[in-house]
Amino acid sequence: MKFSADITAYVLCGGKSSRMQSEKGLVLYKGKPFIRWIIEAVMPITPDIILVTSNGDYSLVGLPMIEDLYADKGPVGGIYTALKHSKTKRNLILSCDIPKITTGLLSTIVAESAKNDSPVTFISDGRNDYPLIGVYTKSASTTFDNAISANKLKLCSLVNMISHQKIHINADQKSFVQNINSKAELLSLNLLDR
Repeated sequence: MKFSADITAYVLCGGKSSRMQSEKGLVLYKGKPFIRWIIEAVMPITPDIILVTSNGDYSLVGLPMIEDLYADKGPVGGIYTALKHSKTKRNLILSCDIPKITTGLLSTIVAESAKNDSPVTFISDGRNDYPLIGVYTKSASTTFDNAISANKLKLCSLVNMISHQKIHINADQKSFVQNINSKAELLSLNLLDR
């Protein structure tokens, strides 16, 4: 697989992690922090990976880190920060709580986003949307800025209001996109993968 020179990846490592009770991206799964699994899935697609976080503990992975331009604005604020920072038209945006994400699935979404002019391309399983596994064009930053100004911070509502395409996954791929948000979910993930 060749590098895609025209895309930057941003992993959103913000959030309060209140259900996990520790920094989500640094939680261990099979002996490695979530963030490492995500980085390894992204590396074959682009070497340009930036973490959106103000937590210095993420320096352990040795990647550039940027802080949110607007504090406490959730994923909408994180995406806005990424898009304003980016030098590339297309940007792969990922949450830090998807340790089972695969290079194959990310390659599909990146390839599909290149065929379409939609500002946003994201994963859906037909019932749930996953806008934090998506490709966002830099031009979408104005929409996100306006949403922050209006305090409209529900990401699903926002992406459904703008032109988008959904990449549908099948039942076999559903575990790849599962968000691990709580200790109970982490426990069940570890039990399943024994």
